[in-house]
Amino acid sequence: MLEVLAILSAAAAGGLRLALPLLLIGLLQGEQLWSQVPLLRHCSPYWVVGVLAAWSFLEIFLSGNLWGYRFIILVQLCFSPLVGALLGMTVATATDTPQWLIATFSGLFAFVLQLVQVGWFYRLGKLPRWVIVGQDILCALLILFALRAPKQGGLIALLLLWLAVRSAKDWQQRHRYSRRRRLNS
Repeated sequence: MLEVLAILSAAAAGGLRLALPLLLIGLLQGEQLWSQVPLLRHCSPYWVVGVLAAWSFLEIFLSGNLWGYRFIILVQLCFSPLVGALLGMTVATATDTPQWLIATFSGLFAFVLQLVQVGWFYRLGKLPRWVIVGQDILCALLILFALRAPKQGGLIALLLLWLAVRSAKDWQQRHRYSRRRRLNS
């Protein structure tokens, strides 16, 4: 059960950001770097650090500009299932569950969280800077919890899933209400 919570925590981090959780999980592994991450273990660690650090800085600095944030959100939406799957498979080391099932589950979880972020972006316009910083902090905490305290990380991930479901339900109710108003007018 703890491993499922760790997978949820890692996948949730992949649903918030792309490069930061991969960068943290590699750096927290010590000298091995990305030897446990399925696709990244075949690449040079120097290239992986450079690309992930560069993308992390792009996520931070381009989020200040509206067009830059739209670009970041589009890339995150496309690649969040892959990053969620990689993170889930990295954290799931001692389970008998097939890797494809872990990858599918964690990739879908990351994709759902990313879809909710896109929905909030288009609902609110531009997210405030403090929300973006909060996402980065939460992403780092989720990776730390996935590796060190999976129970707490999994509970945070389940809370994020609950917020995602509540947001989707709220958007659906608002859409129905606005549609009824247009039909009655």
